[in-house]
Amino acid sequence: MTINQVSKICYVGAGYVGGTSAAVMALANPGIQVIVVDTSRAKTDRWNSKHVPINEAGLDLVIRITRDGLSEHDSAQPQRAANLVFSTDCSRHVREADIIFLTVSTSTKDYGEGAGAAIDIGDLKIAVETIAVAAKPGAIIVEKSTVPCKTAQMIQDILQYHRPGVPFEVLSNPEFLAEGTAVMDLLRPSRVLIGSGKTASGLAAAEKLASLYHWISPEKILRANHWSAELAKLASNAILAQRLSSINTIGAMCEAIGADITEVSRAVGMDPRIGPSYLQSGLGFGGSCLRKDTLGLAYLAEVDRFVERVIQSFHGTLRGKKLVVFGYAFKENISDSRESQSIQVIRQLLLEQPEEITVYDPGCDLDFMQDELLRTLSPMNSPVKTYQNPYEACEGASAVLILTPWEAFKARSSPWCQPVNWGSLLKHMKQPRWVFDTRRQVQAEELEKLGCKVVTLGRSSFGA
Repeated sequence: MTINQVSKICYVGAGYVGGTSAAVMALANPGIQVIVVDTSRAKTDRWNSKHVPINEAGLDLVIRITRDGLSEHDSAQPQRAANLVFSTDCSRHVREADIIFLTVSTSTKDYGEGAGAAIDIGDLKIAVETIAVAAKPGAIIVEKSTVPCKTAQMIQDILQYHRPGVPFEVLSNPEFLAEGTAVMDLLRPSRVLIGSGKTASGLAAAEKLASLYHWISPEKILRANHWSAELAKLASNAILAQRLSSINTIGAMCEAIGADITEVSRAVGMDPRIGPSYLQSGLGFGGSCLRKDTLGLAYLAEVDRFVERVIQSFHGTLRGKKLVVFGYAFKENISDSRESQSIQVIRQLLLEQPEEITVYDPGCDLDFMQDELLRTLSPMNSPVKTYQNPYEACEGASAVLILTPWEAFKARSSPWCQPVNWGSLLKHMKQPRWVFDTRRQVQAEELEKLGCKVVTLGRSSFGA
């Protein structure tokens, strides 16, 4: 099978994975038409606008090249036709596609049996039913969403129920990108995993999919059966989450005995059997995958411990206090707030009846943050406001809680935002002024010289 046998591919689901994966696939395959479909016109409109809906380094450029094309008039690069489209015409584009990627959101189930633990594949099943009715015979359907094991069999069963006797091949091709580095992760992945049946047609379909990844070294394209591919995705996230939970436990020990988590992490990470990745302590893990895939509730315990420390610093009550949250996205250089620790922290703080909580994140859209907070916290009649300006957010505040690591919070400039001038910012606050740093963003000694009390997770309050 060669790449020339594929003329059109379709991604079903215009979320984070669908949008970024399709953009890079279109960039690497200019001769193939790449379509992203979604039933939500609001989603497709955002992808078709001048400002893409997520913050990812390099994504704006990739979208501009693939969605809008390059002409001799506006670029020093060779002329290039557009080959990426975002559309709500699902049936049409599914019907015309040679390969169909399932990139539908699969969140944690919040109802019925398995609520709070199981992966909810309700939306994915609806998407598969649409594909089953519309797809042309011989089309290849590819799982890219994170799914429970044996989902490939469920997809095959739905296809055969709606179109008995019609040949389809189902593959598993889980994504391993990390938010914040997604474009580079897709351009230079650590591996590409393709799970298929071991029949002649299944293996041929796997080779056809592999041909799309022609820029990847062959040794990095791994073949497996369906179940191994599905399980490998869940196992990878479980192990990453385990590392984060472990280092956060060690961080708590550091606070108790006077050790420094940065020094401990560095020493541990230099062991070649362990390595330095995912050894940065904080409140726990957020995002759309780790917590969901591992059913991890460990980070909630970290949130409770942190909030308790904030309350204790104000002698057991937050009533009458204004608090500022710096960071709403679940990590730096992105706009994604799914499973963000910040939301959990805000919810816990509101139980203590503070006068006001303000939120500032240099990468998140102001209206989006406000709408999401109102939707999430409205039963609590929350006094929460969002700001585009950190100094305005801190006016009259008693404490700043740094929950997401941004270079700006370290008083450094970045492509996303201007650096925070802590000397100026602290002047906007009330005495006594506190900074609670969960991400080791500030130099505690420097802020303390400015008349601010600093609490840093993983750093003993009686010295580092």
